[in-house]
Amino acid sequence: MTQQKWNDVLADQLEWHWKNQIRDRLAGLSDEEYFWEPVPGAWNVRRRGTSSAAIQGGSGSMIIEFAAPAPEPTPFTTIAWRLGHVIVGVLAMRNASHFGREPTDYLSFDYASSADQALAQLDEEYHRWITGVKTLGEAGLHQPCGEDGFDSMARLVLHIHRELIHHLAEVALLRDLFAHSGGGERAEPGRKMP
Repeated sequence: MTQQKWNDVLADQLEWHWKNQIRDRLAGLSDEEYFWEPVPGAWNVRRRGTSSAAIQGGSGSMIIEFAAPAPEPTPFTTIAWRLGHVIVGVLAMRNASHFGREPTDYLSFDYASSADQALAQLDEEYHRWITGVKTLGEAGLHQPCGEDGFDSMARLVLHIHRELIHHLAEVALLRDLFAHSGGGERAEPGRKMP
């Protein structure tokens, strides 16, 4: 039996999850689901000029809402917001720092105005990330990554994979909630939805 290389193992971890759990689970995401706010006061991705959030990031017609510091409790976040966070904060900014993507951040990113567009952005950033991880090789995993809290690229890769699995599982759960609450209508306790 040959010994596996660590960056193959790290790439396999995320690729397996992406192919067998994540990506199929996101297929068919509708705009209604994407922007759905199951509770009042949720942070979302919105058309520019329609938000009252303290900070509104984005360079295009859509903005993402947040505040610094975040209020307590932090507002509930929608599928659109969570995908925006994954696309920009988890993947695109790290792709820019480590794998040749042009620089971006929450304030300068052009957020998607539809579910299909968001999924295309997610696919692009995921593929750039996983390709970059594969090119690191063993030596690259041991190199410092230059980010606070991570002493090596290996630790950063593990963190990014946890973030992707965690946040995209939340998106899957929100899709289930949307489907089982009458397609976006809020269910009253004890009332069956049609």
